[in-house]
Amino acid sequence: MTESRELPEPGRVADAPPGNWVDRFAPARTRPYLRLSRADRPIGTWLLLLPCLWGVALAAAADAPRLEDLWIIAACTLGAALMRGAGCTWNDITDRDIDGAVARTRSRPIPSGQVSVRAALVWMLVQTAVAGALLLSFNGAAVALGIASLALVAIYPFAKRFTWWPQVFLGLAFNWGALLAWVAHSGSLSAAPVALYGSGIAWTLFYDTIYAHQDKEDDALIGVRSTARLFGARTGRWLGVFLMATVTLMTAAVLVALLPTAAPLKLALALAAPWGLGWCLLWQMQRLDIDRPEVCLRLFRANREAGAIAALFLAAAALA
Repeated sequence: MTESRELPEPGRVADAPPGNWVDRFAPARTRPYLRLSRADRPIGTWLLLLPCLWGVALAAAADAPRLEDLWIIAACTLGAALMRGAGCTWNDITDRDIDGAVARTRSRPIPSGQVSVRAALVWMLVQTAVAGALLLSFNGAAVALGIASLALVAIYPFAKRFTWWPQVFLGLAFNWGALLAWVAHSGSLSAAPVALYGSGIAWTLFYDTIYAHQDKEDDALIGVRSTARLFGARTGRWLGVFLMATVTLMTAAVLVALLPTAAPLKLALALAAPWGLGWCLLWQMQRLDIDRPEVCLRLFRANREAGAIAALFLAAAALA
């Protein structure tokens, strides 16, 4: 079992970045709840938000940018923070016994006794309600999609109990924003956002397999399943498959959305998105050491920049 990390202050979560804003600036009473929402580790919010940005940017490139897109971006940004917080709270409620048995997670607010299960449930409902209010500002089709995503959020924490592929369920939930943001802009679904959604799922399989290698020893002892444990020494080969799927599906999404009418510059900028993302993932593969948790965590966090590169190229295509 991996050694537990010493905490520099009471209540601080072991794998939170040192000097994060919650530990430094948040009022003491709010810190356990902000930690429950992973506000001290914003990488998850970025990974939930970026597919939303892909969706609205590709929809705008296929159609035309609108002033309302600024609200879609703002609402998705706030909604990503809130729903990531609600999802993490739900995850910690369902996993409280598992988290208490894992070195990296036993310092989280519920297993460490900072927050009761009842208080965590109330906090989860508050976050979900505020996110729901933002969702209601979108068109009816987007609202329906947003409500449907709650089923995926509810199921995900249990996936590691019955499948070796819980990362698939995480991908289904975390990339739903690609569909929702497209529909918020266009009013309906088509093949392009579905391909973009598939690309995001493959991307999630890539980065969360890397992330799961941090806990593989503890997970083996307590019977938690993951793609990291399933792949083991074959992880590099599988990551290559996920990389190719990410690039191929995002390329297909761009081509379906923009051909045959897109101008050459618009098409070139949009096609740079999957290839830029792909190069970033290849860079991660070349530096991965699955037996060094600190390397796995650093490479996992690098996916913020990787996904942002794709979002910036798609945004540039929308404005071209």
